[in-house]
This record gives sequence, C-alpha cells and structure tokens, in this order.
Amino acid sequence: MERLTEMAYQSVQALRLQEVDWDLLSSYAGLLGLATCSIYAGANGSLPRKSGTEKKKDDDGEEDDEDEDNEERMSSEDAWIFPIIGSIALVGLYVLVKYLGTEWLNWMLGWYFGVAGVGSVWNSWISLTRYLVGETRWKKFDQVRMSVKKGSHVLIGISTRTPSIILLPLAAVPSGLYLFWGDGRRSVLLTDLLGVSFAYNALTLLRIDSFKTGCILLSGLFVYDVWWVFGTDVMVRVATTLDVPIKLLWPKSVVLAGDRGYTMLGLGDVVIPGTFVALGLRYDHARQTAGRPYFRATLAGYIWGLAVTMWVMHRYGAAQPALLYLSPACMVSFAATGHWRGELMEAWQWIDNSNK
Repeated sequence: MERLTEMAYQSVQALRLQEVDWDLLSSYAGLLGLATCSIYAGANGSLPRKSGTEKKKDDDGEEDDEDEDNEERMSSEDAWIFPIIGSIALVGLYVLVKYLGTEWLNWMLGWYFGVAGVGSVWNSWISLTRYLVGETRWKKFDQVRMSVKKGSHVLIGISTRTPSIILLPLAAVPSGLYLFWGDGRRSVLLTDLLGVSFAYNALTLLRIDSFKTGCILLSGLFVYDVWWVFGTDVMVRVATTLDVPIKLLWPKSVVLAGDRGYTMLGLGDVVIPGTFVALGLRYDHARQTAGRPYFRATLAGYIWGLAVTMWVMHRYGAAQPALLYLSPACMVSFAATGHWRGELMEAWQWIDNSNK
C-alpha cells in the first residue's frame, strides 16, 4: 500500500511538472529582469556626480557645469496631488479613446514619444558611454557648449563632451524605425528600447526628497492603482488600446517568439516604486553606508512585490494593479531595514538635499 501511495504521488508530481508552462514562466522572468535592470540603472544614474564645492574651470576660466545637479526634489506636498493629476490624465485619455477612436490618438502620441525618444535614448547612450569609459577618461574629452541667449540672459544652455555629438544620430535610429519602418510601431524590441530609456531618464530626474514623501507617494498611488483597475475598466482599456512605448513587453515564449502574445508592465509600475529604491541608494551614498543596505532591501522588496503580482495574475487570470503589491513591499522593506539597524527615525527624518 505504501509503495502504491508513493507511486501515485510521484505520478501526480510528474503530471504537474509536465503542466508547467515554461514559455509563460520565461516571459515573467524576462519582464521581471528588464524592470529590475531599469531601476538599478536609473537609481545609480540619480546619484550626484560631484558636490557643489568640486566645480572645476576649463581653459577659458569658465565653470564646468556639465555635472551640475540642479534637479528639484518632489516634496510631500507634491506627492499628495500626484495621484489626482494622474487620475485626470488617465480619464482624459480614456474619454479620447472611447469617443474619438484610437487611430489618430496613437498616431499623435506615437510622434510625440518618437521625438521625445531621440533625447531620451541620447541621454541614455551618453550615460552608458560615460560609465564604460570611466569618469577620468570622459573628462579628457573636449567640452562643447551651446546656448541661446537674449541679451546677457541664457534661455537655453547645453554643455556636453564630444562623444555626445557622435551619439546623437545613433540615438535617432530607434525613433526613426519606430515611426517610419513598416511595422516598427508594434516591434517589441523598439518598444522596450524606448521604454527602458524613458524609465531610466525618469528615475534620474524624478527624485523624491525623503522617505516620508516616498511613502505618501506610494500610498496615494496604491489607492489610485487599485481603484482604476478593480473599480473601473479605465486603466486596462487605456493600457491595452494605446500603442505607444509607455510599457515594457516580453514574449510568452522561451525562444522569444510572439505567437502567444506578450506579458506587459506599465512604465509607472517601474518608475514610481523605482524612485523609492533610488532614494534608498542616495541615502546609502549620503551616509556612506557599507553594503548599501537600504538600496538592496528596497530593490529586493520591489522584486518580491512584482513576483507576487505576476503569481496572482497567473493564478486568477486577471489583470492586477501592480502597485497593490509593489507599494507595501517597498515600504515594508525600508521600515524593516531601518528597524533592524536601529535607525528608522533617523532615516525617516533625513532630507535629500544633495543638490545644495
């Protein structure tokens, strides 16, 4: 009897293994890896390259302002209204999709994101090249300045290095293919390339000033995501209708074929929790904490939260509001790390003013 029971158990286990959808699992793993790598790169890109006291002067005696870190930080007052602004924009898109159709809207937004993608990919290429050659060698390249002035007042100013000029036409290739090359707008590779560049640049520019602000932002968007996904069809309708690079896609196939379709993750589910992870890295950097515990903890929290999202979506076969799982995972990972290190209140009260 025990032998028969054991054989029956083994047969059931073998049957379960045979029923595992490896194509779908590979798709989840690929999408998880793509989102995680985007956050990792964006978080490191948000670090200050140098302090205000380290400014150098070039041969003409002018300050090297290429690395100035003047980006504004999102405060807690801004975080409260962020979900409201997002809701207004989402409803506006939904109304346009429902009553005016999608063809012209996809055309207009496609051009907008295509043009914006040139600058986004260009900045990403510059950051990657700078990382590969190293800061010392990068600083040896000639500096190029371009500016538009009205009298003595500079309206627009750009300061960069000579390799950046070479990278500009290369940065236009993805957008050009996306807009003009046959089926380019539906190309997963181009969509992901542009989407990752948008996510990277958003994470380097959209910076929150404290963990308090981050928790307010994540909490507000937690409610926003749950309501618009479970309460109405607005989020799902807009996300699945608009054919623009504001999402990450991965084929449901081990060999990356698109016959079965794709798993999808909106850029908001990368950028919003990613700003919290990036803040953890800047906190570790400011405190010169060995091992970067807050960055590692919040990034691990993001990975866990996204994995749970995918499991629930697979288990119940329905779209899930990712921030329902990502927001608590990121906040709990931060709180647990601060509590375990005995510095939770100190971290909570810390203000990121690395640009001052």
